[in-house]
Amino acid sequence: MMGDQMAGSTAETLIIEDPLTAFCSAVAEDLSLLAILHDIEPDKKLLSLLRSEGFTSSLGLRLKSDEGHKSLAFFDKTLHNLPKKIGTKVLDQLAADYASIYLNYGINASPEESVWIDEENLICQDSMFQVRNCYESHGLGVEDWRIRPDDHLVMQLRFMQFLFENNPDLKTFVEVAQFMDEHLLRWLMQFSNRVANRCDTPYFAGLSLVTAYYCEELRDLLANILDEPRPTPEEIEERMKPKRRAEAVPVSFMPGMGPAV
Repeated sequence: MMGDQMAGSTAETLIIEDPLTAFCSAVAEDLSLLAILHDIEPDKKLLSLLRSEGFTSSLGLRLKSDEGHKSLAFFDKTLHNLPKKIGTKVLDQLAADYASIYLNYGINASPEESVWIDEENLICQDSMFQVRNCYESHGLGVEDWRIRPDDHLVMQLRFMQFLFENNPDLKTFVEVAQFMDEHLLRWLMQFSNRVANRCDTPYFAGLSLVTAYYCEELRDLLANILDEPRPTPEEIEERMKPKRRAEAVPVSFMPGMGPAV
């Protein structure tokens, strides 16, 4: 009897304590999946798995906005419409589109933050070093920034995944929200819309839109949990402006006189 009572007590405790951990675990898995899909060319195995499982049903976070629903429905339809036997022609089309987006920037839609934030649209600018500082504060770093810079979409999704996996608490929510405000969400929707409008395959159009709306809804949810409204884009841009350092004014001395500026 005592054992039953203890088991019941433990179960009740888990019901109270577990939702936060469960939420973080679900979001971490979602971010991992999105990172994988942006990371590699889709092969026959991956496409078959996505189609059989159903992308929408595989997400732990259920999107509620109209845009989120539409993007998920579009992506699921795209997967459903793939040939029953996925052949070389389909894979070659996807590989070419992947290269155009992520490797040679053929559609002018870089998956790197600096290109969207920097005034001259250059890679490896201030944004990359700011993101690197975020990683280093957790003892993390990219394998080779020359191949895939710190501010690449895949790296940013992986960093958020890490935070949710390793620190399931409200402090983590604050850090993730700040990272999304100051980095990922400053450029992700622009990237996704450009990919959707310029890419050659509905697969990458759907993936880009799903990613953008997922991250927007995740940020909205964090705002609700923390009971803190999202800052406006103008507030974010003001926050991220380079801080000017006060320059010391040289002081000259003349014989027989005090200091003169």
